[in-house]
Amino acid sequence: MHWIYLALAILFEVAGTTALKAAEGFTRPWPVVIVVLGYLAAFFFLGLSLKSLPVGIAYAIWAALGMVLIAASGWLVFGERLDAWAMTGIVLIVAGVLLIGTVSGSVHPRPSSESRDRTE
Repeated sequence: MHWIYLALAILFEVAGTTALKAAEGFTRPWPVVIVVLGYLAAFFFLGLSLKSLPVGIAYAIWAALGMVLIAASGWLVFGERLDAWAMTGIVLIVAGVLLIGTVSGSVHPRPSSESRDRTE
């Protein structure tokens, strides 16, 4: 479940950041509402994921995938350009997340305090 919470945190953060660009300096009210709700939901779900995932790993994945998705959002929604260097950087970020998720022993979730309490 912790991975679902982390994925939701990332998606809400991307929605909030995309809306932040659309808010045009907080001059457009509906995008501002999306910014506030998006960030509140992002931190709520990140907090839930941290019950099981190590904070450094969760934040690294959140930040990395958030950057990749924001770059894609900027390209798709706002027509922002991504040159070869940007694309290379994005590929390296994705490779780093894949290494963390598949090879690193740091990613295994720790038992939550609730499950530790039940075993003691």
